[in-house]
Amino acid sequence: MHPAKSPWPILALPILLAIVLPLPAGSGGPSLYVSNEVDNTVAVISPQTNSVVATIVVGRRPRGLAASPDRRTVYVALGQDDALGVIDVASGKMTRTIPAGRDPELVVLSPDGKTAYVSNEEIAHASAIDVASGKVVFSTAVGVEPEGIAVTTDGKKLYVTAETSNSVSVLDAKTGRLLRTIHVGENPRTIAFAPGGRRAWVSAEAGGNVTIIDVASDSALEQFPIRDGKTKPVRIAFTADERWAYVTEGAAGTVSVVDMATHRVVDSIAVGRRPWGMALSPDGRRLYTADGRSNTVSVIDTEVRKVIMAIPVGDRPNDLLYLP
Repeated sequence: MHPAKSPWPILALPILLAIVLPLPAGSGGPSLYVSNEVDNTVAVISPQTNSVVATIVVGRRPRGLAASPDRRTVYVALGQDDALGVIDVASGKMTRTIPAGRDPELVVLSPDGKTAYVSNEEIAHASAIDVASGKVVFSTAVGVEPEGIAVTTDGKKLYVTAETSNSVSVLDAKTGRLLRTIHVGENPRTIAFAPGGRRAWVSAEAGGNVTIIDVASDSALEQFPIRDGKTKPVRIAFTADERWAYVTEGAAGTVSVVDMATHRVVDSIAVGRRPWGMALSPDGRRLYTADGRSNTVSVIDTEVRKVIMAIPVGDRPNDLLYLP
């Protein structure tokens, strides 16, 4: 079960003040999007000033974020609305919603941007939605409590983690047909493709480890621990040069730094409480974590491996998306 669901219920706020300060259209500046699942908002941070420049009212319980390939549109999974919110980057507003099946958790876009894929946690399905028409292309049964979702770089296969089944389902991304089920660590949370797309890393929260999958054969190659196995790893990000992998650890309030050549943790960085989402700047110099119980986004200087700033955002920040 996703930790954000308990022990605190999601309450309706008596007053919701919305501040929308759209970024200039075509400004070309980078942006960092943050989903705040209790506030029902998405905050936009300027990485240049490390400050919130816009707050966009979306739907109920926003979590996963994904961007279109042209970076003009951001999609946000709205778990309690059974929909995807569609945010126009230029105007800084949510322009429409798309039905996305029951309880969408995370979302990823196909390489051509035409299809959005979501993990439907409550009904144990993964769904594909045509973003132009809003029609569901397929909805396939996967393992129990699906969360992590990723599509291969060639757009042919979809990987979905199942927290209770301790597995990864591999689907045909066009038809939704189940191709294979791969056993991984206990309570797998998210899946991320390493640069080049030949390997997929799966974090296991209860298992305290990472499983590496060979994408060509859809088989588990290796499993290695994250520190003492009790830090509850969640999200994974990679440097473009394939030197380092970063792993958020919800229970420990840290980010582990993994040597991608040896698969050993070489350092850990203290951040806020319950870090879940994570984003890395394209140059690899700044790493950001969504600190779900601190209501902040931590800004990490990766050269010195320390937090240089904590940016206040909304209530219960969950996911992060960096738009260059």
